[in-house]
Amino acid sequence: MIQITLPDGSRREFAQALTVGEVAAAIGPGLLKAALGGKVDGRLVDLSHRLSADAALAIVTERDADGLAMIRHSTAHLLAYAVKSLFPEAQVTIGPVVENGFYYDFAYKRPFTPEDLAAIEARMTALAQKDEPVLRRVLPRDAAVAYFKGLGEHYKAEIIESIPADQDVSLYREGDFEDLCRGPHVPSTGRLKHFKLMKLAGAYWRGDQKNAQLQRIYGTAWASKEALAGHLRMLEEAEKRDHRRLGRELDLFHMEETAPGLVFWHPKGWTVWQAVEQYMRGVYRDNGYQEVKGPQILDKALWEKTGHWDNYRDNMFVTESEKREYALKPMNCPGHVLIFSSQLRSYRELPLRYGEFGQCHRNEPSGALHGIMRVRGFTQDDGHIFCTEEQILDECVAYTALLQKVYADFGFKDIIYKVATRPDKRVGSDALWDRAEHAVMESLRRSGCAFIVSPGDGAFYGPKIEYTLKDAIGRQWQCGTMQVDFNTAERLGGEYVTETSGRAHPVMLHRAIVGSLERFIGILLEQHAGALPAWLAPVQVVLASITDSHANYLREVAKTLQKQGLRVAVDLRNEKINYKIREHSLQKVPYILVAGDKEMASGTVAVRARGNSDLGVMPLADFASKLAADIAAKL
Repeated sequence: MIQITLPDGSRREFAQALTVGEVAAAIGPGLLKAALGGKVDGRLVDLSHRLSADAALAIVTERDADGLAMIRHSTAHLLAYAVKSLFPEAQVTIGPVVENGFYYDFAYKRPFTPEDLAAIEARMTALAQKDEPVLRRVLPRDAAVAYFKGLGEHYKAEIIESIPADQDVSLYREGDFEDLCRGPHVPSTGRLKHFKLMKLAGAYWRGDQKNAQLQRIYGTAWASKEALAGHLRMLEEAEKRDHRRLGRELDLFHMEETAPGLVFWHPKGWTVWQAVEQYMRGVYRDNGYQEVKGPQILDKALWEKTGHWDNYRDNMFVTESEKREYALKPMNCPGHVLIFSSQLRSYRELPLRYGEFGQCHRNEPSGALHGIMRVRGFTQDDGHIFCTEEQILDECVAYTALLQKVYADFGFKDIIYKVATRPDKRVGSDALWDRAEHAVMESLRRSGCAFIVSPGDGAFYGPKIEYTLKDAIGRQWQCGTMQVDFNTAERLGGEYVTETSGRAHPVMLHRAIVGSLERFIGILLEQHAGALPAWLAPVQVVLASITDSHANYLREVAKTLQKQGLRVAVDLRNEKINYKIREHSLQKVPYILVAGDKEMASGTVAVRARGNSDLGVMPLADFASKLAADIAAKL
């Protein structure tokens, strides 16, 4: 007898071996109809997987995250099937699942076109409607290599040749198309109904720019028509909020090929930058941080001591002078240790908190660059706390509370907490890692924050808390971090005098709240669709004249508001007032003030708020108080 334990704890007994699909059928025809695969003792398998011994089994349906991943994986194969059907000379390479969808890379003699993309999607729909079974078979490695070479699929054969010779490989067939794959897959193509091909892109074979360039087709797939439609609506909204478009339309910044991955800030964009930086400078000041500034270029020897030269060298810009090698700093941590170590410290000084708006450079691949979200030169609101091991918990708890307040001020209330634990490649003893991981997890528990654990995703020098924001349209942005590091200060000789007059190395807490200011400003632009709250808006008030006779009055109003620290622009152009209002509304200015003869005579202004809201006529002092209240409330 074979005993199968189901997720609710109930057990079913069967007289002989059977498939996952047959177990689903035994439970009920409705479950078999919904089933996509199964999870046997935690391992995801096809419905055709045979059970010959006692096992724990969960039937996977489209409602499960694993089921959605199977749909997307199988749709990637459907894409390759359609491409081979339309373009038999194309060679298939790899097609993994990615966030919200999948992609597949192809080698073909000419670039695919948007028209090709439409034809491929139509063929995918036709193939799915044939509802062909997806069948698995296993071949010895060498037989599989010969098979794919015989098909002219040289990339696929190369993948298989990298597998040890004594291993078997699995293949999946649907109709006339067969592909190498570990699986699992949905039982038939008819289960793939809600998908759309999104875009074409270039890619290098095995991700190496020295290899042949391939063509990548991206797609998205969902379990229901409603979910697909919702995702497409979100993408449409995201396109409207794209920070690159807003940067151009609002005249905030631009980027050029003369400086790839670097930002040219325009006056209004730099005003936004300064608003963010000065706010964060106040956060430093009010929470016990001392602001410091380190050099941009540091000797190679320092990066060797920290471990960055061995672990991060490919991402660093290097230079040479007088036969000495240097690197532009990719992070600020070592410089802060050197400041700490520049004099003998006492335990009485701890915790010692340093903050820096540190400019860093990282040699990101050109294909990874994305507006101001992913750049090669950026500035971090970087901070490091030097403390004793006993102080870690209190510092982490206080930091989480501070971060929550900062994010709320910027308009983010929904935060996801994740603890990234020790990676395989790391420095320091397991005992130290045990203590560091315990500290970050316990700090979140004390802060009342539920968190998920991401095994192996910590930095090579310590575990970290990752703070991820959810924006107005549901996207997630990982921004803040807190990393507990027992190693870097010791590696660079950082010490303090203990209470017993001995010497000890401080624990170093690496923390950033907004992270890269460039990236965070991009996130803010997309969060607010360019309509930044008044306290961040580059121009908070525009004064618009109706005729030339009102110009001097508006100039005086502008001076009055500017003396109160407000960011004011005056529009005295010889244009119709409705044209001016429309133009400044498109620039998403929070307030437009209009003055005509009546306003000039009474010392008032007609106030129009963003969103075409007419607030009526009011004394200038009342308007100034209203705007000041908005700014104080971070509105």
